[in-house]
Amino acid sequence: CADFSSGFVTPSSRLAARVMSLAAVSAGVFATVAPPKRHARPAPRVASFHASPGPGHLRCWRRCVGLTTTPALGSNPEPMGFNALVPPDETDLPAMRQIILKVATDAAKLGATIMLDKLGADVVKTKANARDLLTEVDSEVQRVIEQRVRKTFPTHDFLGEESVPGGAKASTAALDTVLNQSSDWLWVVDPIDGTTNFCHSMPLSAVSIGVAYQGKIQVGVIMDPFAGEIFSSSLGGGAYVNFAQLKVGSEETLQEAVVCTGYGASDESASMMLLGMKSLTKIQVRSIRMLGSAAIMLAWVAAGRVTAYFEADLNSWDTAAGALLVTEAGGQITNLVTGENYSLRTRAILASNGKTHGALRQALVHGGVRGLKQET
Repeated sequence: CADFSSGFVTPSSRLAARVMSLAAVSAGVFATVAPPKRHARPAPRVASFHASPGPGHLRCWRRCVGLTTTPALGSNPEPMGFNALVPPDETDLPAMRQIILKVATDAAKLGATIMLDKLGADVVKTKANARDLLTEVDSEVQRVIEQRVRKTFPTHDFLGEESVPGGAKASTAALDTVLNQSSDWLWVVDPIDGTTNFCHSMPLSAVSIGVAYQGKIQVGVIMDPFAGEIFSSSLGGGAYVNFAQLKVGSEETLQEAVVCTGYGASDESASMMLLGMKSLTKIQVRSIRMLGSAAIMLAWVAAGRVTAYFEADLNSWDTAAGALLVTEAGGQITNLVTGENYSLRTRAILASNGKTHGALRQALVHGGVRGLKQET
Protein backbone atom coordinates (compact mmCIF):
# COMPACT_ATOMS: atom_id res chain seq x y z
CA CYS A 1 0.00 0.00 0.00
CA ALA A 2 1.67 3.21 -1.14
CA ASP A 3 0.95 6.84 -0.29
CA PHE A 4 0.24 8.69 -3.55
CA SER A 5 0.37 12.38 -2.66
CA SER A 6 -0.12 15.38 -4.91
CA GLY A 7 -0.23 19.11 -4.46
CA PHE A 8 -4.00 18.94 -4.24
CA VAL A 9 -4.08 16.69 -1.14
CA THR A 10 -4.28 18.50 2.20
CA PRO A 11 -2.06 17.44 5.13
CA SER A 12 -5.12 16.42 7.13
CA SER A 13 -6.50 14.17 4.40
CA ARG A 14 -3.04 12.67 3.86
CA LEU A 15 -2.77 11.90 7.58
CA ALA A 16 -6.21 10.30 7.61
CA ALA A 17 -5.26 8.06 4.69
CA ARG A 18 -2.12 6.91 6.48
CA VAL A 19 -4.01 6.14 9.67
CA MET A 20 -6.42 3.95 7.67
CA SER A 21 -3.45 2.20 6.01
CA LEU A 22 -1.85 1.55 9.41
CA ALA A 23 -5.08 0.04 10.70
CA ALA A 24 -5.15 -2.36 7.76
CA VAL A 25 -1.45 -3.21 8.14
CA SER A 26 -2.03 -4.04 11.82
CA ALA A 27 -4.83 -6.37 10.71
CA GLY A 28 -2.39 -8.26 8.50
CA VAL A 29 -4.19 -7.11 5.36
CA PHE A 30 -1.19 -5.69 3.49
CA ALA A 31 2.27 -4.22 3.83
CA THR A 32 2.74 -0.49 3.54
CA VAL A 33 5.29 1.66 1.78
CA ALA A 34 5.42 5.15 3.26
CA PRO A 35 7.82 8.12 3.23
CA PRO A 36 10.49 8.15 5.99
CA LYS A 37 9.37 9.65 9.29
CA ARG A 38 10.98 12.93 10.25
CA HIS A 39 10.39 12.46 13.97
CA ALA A 40 9.93 9.27 15.94
CA ARG A 41 6.43 9.09 17.40
CA PRO A 42 4.61 6.44 19.41
CA ALA A 43 2.81 3.89 17.25
CA PRO A 44 -0.92 4.64 16.97
CA ARG A 45 -3.25 2.43 18.98
CA VAL A 46 -5.24 0.44 16.43
CA ALA A 47 -7.12 -2.84 16.62
CA SER A 48 -5.20 -5.97 15.70
CA PHE A 49 -6.36 -9.46 14.88
CA HIS A 50 -5.34 -12.57 12.98
CA ALA A 51 -4.47 -12.58 9.30
CA SER A 52 -7.71 -14.19 8.15
CA PRO A 53 -10.54 -12.39 9.95
CA GLY A 54 -14.04 -13.76 9.94
CA PRO A 55 -17.28 -11.74 9.85
CA GLY A 56 -16.81 -10.56 13.46
CA HIS A 57 -13.33 -9.28 12.75
CA LEU A 58 -14.62 -7.60 9.58
CA ARG A 59 -17.13 -5.64 11.67
CA CYS A 60 -14.28 -4.62 13.99
CA TRP A 61 -12.18 -3.49 11.01
CA ARG A 62 -15.10 -1.44 9.68
CA ARG A 63 -15.38 0.35 13.05
CA CYS A 64 -11.62 1.08 13.02
CA VAL A 65 -11.87 2.96 9.73
CA GLY A 66 -15.24 4.56 10.38
CA LEU A 67 -17.40 2.22 8.28
CA THR A 68 -20.09 1.59 10.83
CA THR A 69 -23.01 0.89 8.50
CA THR A 70 -24.03 -2.77 8.65
CA PRO A 71 -23.89 -4.42 5.21
CA ALA A 72 -27.42 -4.78 3.84
CA LEU A 73 -28.13 -6.89 0.79
CA GLY A 74 -30.58 -4.40 -0.67
CA SER A 75 -32.95 -4.56 -3.61
CA ASN A 76 -33.82 -2.47 -6.61
CA PRO A 77 -36.80 -0.13 -6.99
CA GLU A 78 -39.60 -0.73 -9.43
CA PRO A 79 -39.55 -1.09 -12.39
CA MET A 80 -36.02 -2.55 -12.13
CA GLY A 81 -37.10 -6.20 -12.18
CA PHE A 82 -39.49 -6.21 -9.22
CA ASN A 83 -42.08 -9.04 -9.61
CA ALA A 84 -41.08 -9.53 -13.25
CA LEU A 85 -42.15 -12.70 -15.08
CA VAL A 86 -40.50 -14.63 -17.91
CA PRO A 87 -42.18 -13.54 -21.15
CA PRO A 88 -43.31 -16.19 -23.65
CA ASP A 89 -41.18 -14.52 -26.34
CA GLU A 90 -37.48 -14.05 -25.46
CA THR A 91 -37.15 -11.47 -28.23
CA ASP A 92 -39.37 -9.15 -26.17
CA LEU A 93 -36.34 -7.23 -24.94
CA PRO A 94 -38.01 -4.80 -22.51
CA ALA A 95 -39.77 -7.67 -20.71
CA MET A 96 -36.65 -9.82 -20.80
CA ARG A 97 -34.55 -7.06 -19.31
CA GLN A 98 -36.87 -6.89 -16.32
CA ILE A 99 -36.85 -10.58 -15.46
CA ILE A 100 -33.12 -10.91 -16.19
CA LEU A 101 -32.43 -8.01 -13.84
CA LYS A 102 -34.41 -9.75 -11.12
CA VAL A 103 -32.63 -13.09 -11.62
CA ALA A 104 -29.19 -11.42 -11.83
CA THR A 105 -29.85 -9.52 -8.61
CA ASP A 106 -31.01 -12.67 -6.83
CA ALA A 107 -27.95 -14.57 -8.07
CA ALA A 108 -25.59 -11.78 -7.00
CA LYS A 109 -27.09 -11.81 -3.49
CA LEU A 110 -26.49 -15.56 -3.22
CA GLY A 111 -22.87 -15.11 -4.20
CA ALA A 112 -22.44 -12.11 -1.91
CA THR A 113 -23.65 -14.09 1.09
CA ILE A 114 -20.85 -16.62 0.54
CA MET A 115 -18.28 -13.83 0.14
CA LEU A 116 -19.30 -12.21 3.41
CA ASP A 117 -18.85 -15.49 5.24
CA LYS A 118 -15.48 -16.40 3.72
CA LEU A 119 -13.49 -13.18 3.39
CA GLY A 120 -9.77 -13.99 3.65
CA ALA A 121 -10.02 -17.42 2.02
CA ASP A 122 -6.76 -19.19 1.20
CA VAL A 123 -5.37 -19.19 -2.33
CA VAL A 124 -5.95 -22.61 -3.91
CA LYS A 125 -3.82 -22.01 -7.01
CA THR A 126 -2.69 -19.39 -9.49
CA LYS A 127 -3.86 -19.24 -13.10
CA ALA A 128 -1.85 -17.26 -15.67
CA ASN A 129 0.86 -16.31 -13.14
CA ALA A 130 1.47 -15.62 -9.45
CA ARG A 131 -0.66 -12.44 -9.63
CA ASP A 132 -3.69 -14.25 -11.05
CA LEU A 133 -5.14 -15.84 -7.92
CA LEU A 134 -7.91 -18.38 -7.38
CA THR A 135 -9.60 -19.37 -4.13
CA GLU A 136 -12.08 -22.17 -3.55
CA VAL A 137 -14.70 -19.46 -2.96
CA ASP A 138 -14.50 -18.21 -6.58
CA SER A 139 -15.76 -21.52 -7.91
CA GLU A 140 -18.37 -21.83 -5.17
CA VAL A 141 -19.80 -18.39 -5.91
CA GLN A 142 -19.84 -19.05 -9.66
CA ARG A 143 -21.61 -22.37 -9.08
CA VAL A 144 -24.49 -20.85 -7.09
CA ILE A 145 -24.88 -18.03 -9.63
CA GLU A 146 -25.01 -20.43 -12.56
CA GLN A 147 -27.50 -22.67 -10.76
CA ARG A 148 -29.80 -19.69 -10.18
CA VAL A 149 -29.52 -18.62 -13.83
CA ARG A 150 -30.11 -22.14 -15.17
CA LYS A 151 -33.21 -22.50 -13.04
CA THR A 152 -34.94 -19.71 -14.98
CA PHE A 153 -33.02 -19.68 -18.27
CA PRO A 154 -31.77 -23.22 -19.03
CA THR A 155 -31.05 -22.44 -22.70
CA HIS A 156 -28.99 -19.28 -22.16
CA ASP A 157 -25.22 -19.42 -22.62
CA PHE A 158 -23.07 -18.78 -19.55
CA LEU A 159 -19.45 -17.54 -19.55
CA GLY A 160 -17.88 -17.53 -16.09
CA GLU A 161 -14.28 -16.64 -15.32
CA GLU A 162 -13.66 -19.84 -13.37
CA SER A 163 -14.59 -21.98 -16.39
CA VAL A 164 -11.78 -20.49 -18.51
CA PRO A 165 -8.00 -21.05 -18.22
CA GLY A 166 -5.89 -18.04 -17.34
CA GLY A 167 -4.47 -15.62 -19.90
CA ALA A 168 -5.78 -13.25 -22.57
CA LYS A 169 -5.61 -15.83 -25.37
CA ALA A 170 -7.83 -18.30 -23.52
CA SER A 171 -10.38 -15.68 -22.47
CA THR A 172 -10.60 -14.25 -26.00
CA ALA A 173 -11.13 -17.72 -27.46
CA ALA A 174 -13.81 -18.55 -24.87
CA LEU A 175 -15.70 -15.34 -25.64
CA ASP A 176 -15.53 -15.95 -29.39
CA THR A 177 -16.88 -19.46 -28.87
CA VAL A 178 -19.97 -18.42 -26.90
CA LEU A 179 -20.71 -15.44 -29.14
CA ASN A 180 -20.78 -17.78 -32.13
CA GLN A 181 -23.14 -20.27 -30.49
CA SER A 182 -26.84 -20.56 -31.22
CA SER A 183 -28.29 -18.88 -28.13
CA ASP A 184 -28.93 -15.15 -28.48
CA TRP A 185 -28.58 -14.62 -24.72
CA LEU A 186 -25.23 -14.71 -22.92
CA TRP A 187 -24.49 -14.28 -19.20
CA VAL A 188 -20.95 -13.01 -18.53
CA VAL A 189 -19.96 -13.50 -14.89
CA ASP A 190 -17.02 -12.72 -12.65
CA PRO A 191 -17.91 -14.43 -9.37
CA ILE A 192 -15.34 -12.49 -7.33
CA ASP A 193 -13.86 -9.47 -9.08
CA GLY A 194 -10.93 -8.41 -6.90
CA THR A 195 -9.76 -11.84 -5.78
CA THR A 196 -6.42 -10.52 -4.52
CA ASN A 197 -8.25 -8.09 -2.23
CA PHE A 198 -10.56 -10.89 -1.13
CA CYS A 199 -7.88 -13.40 -0.19
CA HIS A 200 -5.91 -10.67 1.65
CA SER A 201 -9.03 -9.85 3.74
CA MET A 202 -9.52 -6.43 2.17
CA PRO A 203 -13.29 -5.86 1.85
CA LEU A 204 -13.12 -4.43 -1.65
CA SER A 205 -14.36 -7.01 -4.15
CA ALA A 206 -17.62 -7.70 -5.93
CA VAL A 207 -19.85 -10.05 -7.89
CA SER A 208 -20.19 -8.87 -11.50
CA ILE A 209 -22.94 -10.11 -13.85
CA GLY A 210 -23.49 -8.75 -17.35
CA VAL A 211 -26.12 -10.16 -19.72
CA ALA A 212 -26.01 -9.63 -23.48
CA TYR A 213 -28.47 -10.22 -26.32
CA GLN A 214 -26.78 -10.89 -29.67
CA GLY A 215 -23.56 -9.47 -28.23
CA LYS A 216 -25.02 -6.20 -26.87
CA ILE A 217 -25.20 -5.73 -23.10
CA GLN A 218 -28.80 -5.47 -21.85
CA VAL A 219 -28.42 -5.78 -18.06
CA GLY A 220 -25.58 -5.23 -15.61
CA VAL A 221 -25.45 -6.01 -11.88
CA ILE A 222 -22.49 -5.46 -9.55
CA MET A 223 -22.88 -6.51 -5.92
CA ASP A 224 -20.46 -5.12 -3.33
CA PRO A 225 -21.36 -7.19 -0.26
CA PHE A 226 -19.01 -5.39 2.10
CA ALA A 227 -20.55 -1.97 1.42
CA GLY A 228 -24.06 -3.42 1.11
CA GLU A 229 -24.46 -1.93 -2.36
CA ILE A 230 -26.14 -3.39 -5.44
CA PHE A 231 -25.32 -1.43 -8.59
CA SER A 232 -27.80 -2.30 -11.34
CA SER A 233 -28.67 -1.11 -14.83
CA SER A 234 -30.77 -2.09 -17.81
CA LEU A 235 -30.43 -0.75 -21.33
CA GLY A 236 -32.49 2.43 -21.56
CA GLY A 237 -33.63 2.08 -17.94
CA GLY A 238 -30.93 4.04 -16.12
CA ALA A 239 -28.50 2.92 -13.45
CA TYR A 240 -29.09 2.59 -9.71
CA VAL A 241 -27.30 1.81 -6.49
CA ASN A 242 -29.91 0.27 -4.19
CA PHE A 243 -32.74 2.85 -4.39
CA ALA A 244 -30.73 5.83 -5.66
CA GLN A 245 -30.31 6.69 -9.34
CA LEU A 246 -26.70 7.02 -10.45
CA LYS A 247 -25.13 9.96 -12.26
CA VAL A 248 -21.51 10.35 -13.30
CA GLY A 249 -19.38 13.15 -11.89
CA SER A 250 -19.48 16.72 -13.15
CA GLU A 251 -15.71 17.29 -13.45
CA GLU A 252 -14.84 19.21 -16.62
CA THR A 253 -11.05 19.54 -16.42
CA LEU A 254 -8.25 17.05 -15.94
CA GLN A 255 -7.09 18.98 -12.90
CA GLU A 256 -10.38 18.05 -11.20
CA ALA A 257 -10.23 14.41 -12.22
CA VAL A 258 -9.74 11.47 -9.86
CA VAL A 259 -8.60 8.59 -12.07
CA CYS A 260 -8.45 4.87 -11.28
CA THR A 261 -6.32 2.20 -12.86
CA GLY A 262 -5.26 -1.38 -12.14
CA TYR A 263 -2.12 -3.41 -11.61
CA GLY A 264 -2.03 -5.85 -14.50
CA ALA A 265 -1.67 -9.59 -14.15
CA SER A 266 1.31 -9.55 -16.54
CA ASP A 267 4.49 -7.48 -16.63
CA GLU A 268 3.49 -5.90 -19.95
CA SER A 269 0.06 -4.92 -18.64
CA ALA A 270 1.52 -3.51 -15.42
CA SER A 271 4.03 -1.45 -17.40
CA MET A 272 1.16 0.12 -19.37
CA MET A 273 -0.54 1.15 -16.14
CA LEU A 274 2.67 2.75 -14.88
CA LEU A 275 3.09 4.63 -18.15
CA GLY A 276 -0.46 5.89 -17.80
CA MET A 277 0.09 7.03 -14.23
CA LYS A 278 3.24 8.87 -15.27
CA SER A 279 1.47 10.68 -18.10
CA LEU A 280 -1.45 11.69 -15.86
CA THR A 281 0.92 12.93 -13.17
CA LYS A 282 2.53 15.25 -15.72
CA ILE A 283 -0.82 16.93 -16.42
CA GLN A 284 -1.60 17.04 -12.69
CA VAL A 285 -4.86 15.17 -12.37
CA ARG A 286 -6.24 15.55 -8.87
CA SER A 287 -5.29 12.03 -7.82
CA ILE A 288 -4.81 8.45 -9.00
CA ARG A 289 -6.25 5.38 -7.28
CA MET A 290 -5.82 1.60 -7.59
CA LEU A 291 -8.74 -0.19 -5.93
CA GLY A 292 -8.01 -3.72 -7.12
CA SER A 293 -11.44 -4.44 -8.62
CA ALA A 294 -12.41 -3.44 -12.16
CA ALA A 295 -16.11 -3.92 -11.37
CA ILE A 296 -16.01 -1.59 -8.37
CA MET A 297 -13.99 1.03 -10.23
CA LEU A 298 -16.50 1.03 -13.10
CA ALA A 299 -19.40 1.21 -10.64
CA TRP A 300 -17.72 4.15 -8.90
CA VAL A 301 -17.31 5.97 -12.23
CA ALA A 302 -21.06 5.51 -12.73
CA ALA A 303 -21.71 6.79 -9.19
CA GLY A 304 -19.54 9.90 -9.66
CA ARG A 305 -17.14 8.82 -6.92
CA VAL A 306 -14.23 8.77 -9.36
CA THR A 307 -13.96 10.55 -12.71
CA ALA A 308 -12.44 7.85 -14.88
CA TYR A 309 -10.91 4.38 -15.01
CA PHE A 310 -8.47 2.99 -17.57
CA GLU A 311 -6.75 -0.33 -18.07
CA ALA A 312 -4.78 -1.86 -20.93
CA ASP A 313 -6.01 -5.45 -20.83
CA LEU A 314 -9.24 -6.71 -19.28
CA ASN A 315 -11.52 -9.68 -19.92
CA SER A 316 -15.18 -9.48 -20.83
CA TRP A 317 -16.29 -10.63 -17.36
CA ASP A 318 -14.35 -7.75 -15.80
CA THR A 319 -16.20 -5.09 -17.77
CA ALA A 320 -19.56 -6.35 -19.08
CA ALA A 321 -21.72 -5.20 -16.16
CA GLY A 322 -19.77 -2.03 -15.37
CA ALA A 323 -19.75 -0.79 -18.96
CA LEU A 324 -23.55 -0.59 -19.01
CA LEU A 325 -23.62 1.09 -15.60
CA VAL A 326 -21.31 3.84 -16.86
CA THR A 327 -23.27 4.59 -20.03
CA GLU A 328 -26.67 4.43 -18.31
CA ALA A 329 -25.37 6.88 -15.69
CA GLY A 330 -24.46 9.36 -18.44
CA GLY A 331 -20.80 8.45 -18.88
CA GLN A 332 -18.71 7.07 -21.73
CA ILE A 333 -16.65 3.91 -22.21
CA THR A 334 -14.51 3.27 -25.27
CA ASN A 335 -11.57 1.35 -26.57
CA LEU A 336 -8.61 3.16 -25.02
CA VAL A 337 -6.47 2.70 -28.13
CA THR A 338 -8.88 3.44 -30.99
CA GLY A 339 -11.62 5.45 -29.28
CA GLU A 340 -14.30 3.11 -30.68
CA ASN A 341 -17.36 2.36 -28.56
CA TYR A 342 -17.06 -0.47 -26.06
CA SER A 343 -18.02 -4.03 -26.98
CA LEU A 344 -17.56 -7.34 -25.19
CA ARG A 345 -14.38 -7.88 -27.21
CA THR A 346 -12.80 -4.61 -26.03
CA ARG A 347 -9.79 -5.34 -23.82
CA ALA A 348 -8.12 -1.90 -23.47
CA ILE A 349 -10.72 0.41 -21.93
CA LEU A 350 -11.26 3.97 -20.80
CA ALA A 351 -14.45 4.73 -18.86
CA SER A 352 -15.21 8.28 -17.76
CA ASN A 353 -17.82 10.87 -16.96
CA GLY A 354 -17.71 11.89 -20.63
CA LYS A 355 -16.62 15.49 -20.18
CA THR A 356 -13.00 14.51 -19.54
CA HIS A 357 -12.91 11.52 -21.89
CA GLY A 358 -11.21 12.98 -24.95
CA ALA A 359 -8.49 14.79 -23.03
CA LEU A 360 -7.77 11.77 -20.82
CA ARG A 361 -7.54 9.39 -23.77
CA GLN A 362 -5.24 11.79 -25.62
CA ALA A 363 -2.95 12.10 -22.61
CA LEU A 364 -2.80 8.33 -22.07
CA VAL A 365 -2.17 7.43 -25.72
CA HIS A 366 0.43 10.17 -26.12
CA GLY A 367 2.05 8.86 -22.94
CA GLY A 368 2.58 5.48 -24.60
CA VAL A 369 -0.35 3.47 -23.22
CA ARG A 370 -1.58 0.85 -25.66
CA GLY A 371 -3.45 -2.41 -25.67
CA LEU A 372 -1.43 -5.61 -25.31
CA LYS A 373 -2.82 -6.69 -28.65
CA GLN A 374 -2.82 -4.09 -31.39
CA GLU A 375 -6.48 -3.30 -32.09
CA THR A 376 -7.74 -1.64 -35.23
